[in-house]
This record gives sequence, C-alpha cells and structure tokens, in this order.
Amino acid sequence: MTKIVFMGTPAFSVPILEALIEENYEILAVVTQPDRPVGRKKVMTQTPIKIAALKHNLIVLQPEKITGSDEMTQIIEMKPDLLITAAFGQFLPQKLLNAPKYGALNVHASLLPKYRGGAPVHYALIKGEKETGVTIMYMEKKMDAGAMLSQRSLEITESDDVGTLFERLSALGKELLIDTLPDLLAGKIKPIIQDEEKVTFSPNIKPEEERIDWTKEAKAIDCQVRGMRPWPVAYTIIDNIRVKVWDTTVLEEKTNEKPGMVIRIEKAALVISCGNHTAIQINELQPAGKSKMTTLAYLTGIGSQVIIGEKVGENGN
Repeated sequence: MTKIVFMGTPAFSVPILEALIEENYEILAVVTQPDRPVGRKKVMTQTPIKIAALKHNLIVLQPEKITGSDEMTQIIEMKPDLLITAAFGQFLPQKLLNAPKYGALNVHASLLPKYRGGAPVHYALIKGEKETGVTIMYMEKKMDAGAMLSQRSLEITESDDVGTLFERLSALGKELLIDTLPDLLAGKIKPIIQDEEKVTFSPNIKPEEERIDWTKEAKAIDCQVRGMRPWPVAYTIIDNIRVKVWDTTVLEEKTNEKPGMVIRIEKAALVISCGNHTAIQINELQPAGKSKMTTLAYLTGIGSQVIIGEKVGENGN
C-alpha cells in the first residue's frame, strides 16, 4: 500500500484527500495550518481539511511554520512514499521535498506555466480567461516551477466566480490525481519541464486590488467582481461609505458620461458608467457594517440618497 502524507488547508483540498482515502492509499498524516480566530468574535476555527481528517481518524499536524519544525522531523521519520499538497499555504524546505520515495506532488489549480502563485483561480477570472484547469506537478523550492506530470482543463462560464470555480477545480483535481498516481508509481510518466517563456504569476490579492477602477470597461469590472467573490470581494465608495460589490451585469448600452457616474436609478437597478463608454448594473452590494443586500433593498434604505449624476469611487475612480 502506497503511504502518503497529505498537506492542505481550504475546502479545495477536502475532496482530494477523501478520494485518496477511497482509493485505499494509506494516509500517514494530514498537515494543515494552525487553527485561527475567525469573524468578529474571533472564534478559534479548524481548517476544512482538519475537520475532514479528524472524521477519518487521521493524524493531524499543524506547524505554524513547517521549516525546521518538529512536525517536519516527524514527517521525514514516517518515510512516506509520496507527499501530496493541495493549497497547503506554506513553502516546503528542500529536505522535506527530498524525503518521499516517489517525490513531492502538488495539485495546482491552473494550466501551468500560467498563473503560478497563491491566487490562480482569482486571476483566471479577473483576467477574463475562457478556460483554466488543474496541473499535477513535482514540487521544487521555486514556487510552482516543477516538472508537470499531467494536466486537464475546463471551461470558465459567465456565471462562474471564485467559489464555484474552486469547487469545479477541486473535483477535477481529485479525478486527475487519482488517474495520474498509478502511472506515476509504475514509472510510466515522463515529466514535462515548464516553458519559462510562457510563465505568468498570480500572487495573493492585495487590498488595493480590491478597489474597482471605474475607468476600466464594464466587462473587466464584472470579471473583477466575479474574480473576488466570495472573497475578498471588490468594493467602491458611494456617499463616502465603502461598499462591497457582490454582483453585476454588463449592459449593452453605451454612454458618454465620465466613468464612475450614476447614470440611471431604477427600482432594483443602480447603473454606473465605465470606461470606453460602457455601463454596468449593480445587482447586489454590501455597505460597510451591513449585511449583503439587493440593490432594491439598498436604494430603499441606506442608499436612498444616491442620485443620478453622482460619482462613485475614490477620486472619480
């Protein structure tokens, strides 16, 4: 029986771990991030992968930093055949990468060499990609730069956001990993070196990138909204209040108003001018300190003072 140490943290990792269990791979331990305080009440919360691991009575290790930790020594002493990561969230030292008999693998949510880094799903949506996928690759010290073992793609739909795409990519990654492992263990796979000339990056989203720039076209803004939903969520400023924008619709109409102008207010629609004479409709939003609400609820409540001709955003952006 192939012995595996699995490393992951978010919900994306859970179906992948459970597939390995269903296929009767021996999971020696599951490594994940430490429990963290979550929400306004700072409730200590277990990671999704820890919750799944405990359901299966697996050993769970939670080093604050894996490099040089007692947990790293423990993993090496387990002598795993494989180390498999899926959105673990920490760099692994070379000593650990060298420990498994068949190497260390990563289930990465992009079509490498596109979108190396911590936010490949976000970037695929924000950049308006038509497809994305999953790559099974060897891990090395350089981020997401290892040789590729297998790859599978899927279409991005107009209704996809980070949440739905994570779910679909997790399912795809589970299938791809289970299909790849037998050939890898049998020595039937010839790894493919990534083409460095085609590399693009997807670093973690910075707070300033969450702000909507209304000089961009409506389509790009809609991609940003979907590419940051349900986290971290794009925002703008309306009546000096920070407002998260949860859902938008790109309109076919053209406008000559300057970007960031409220050009129409209807019963359930707040229409804003964007770059290149385009327009977008805000369907769902969340003023600071309030719950997420429909535009109708907003316009009949806290947003009742919004008027046509008003500018939204910071400095007109």
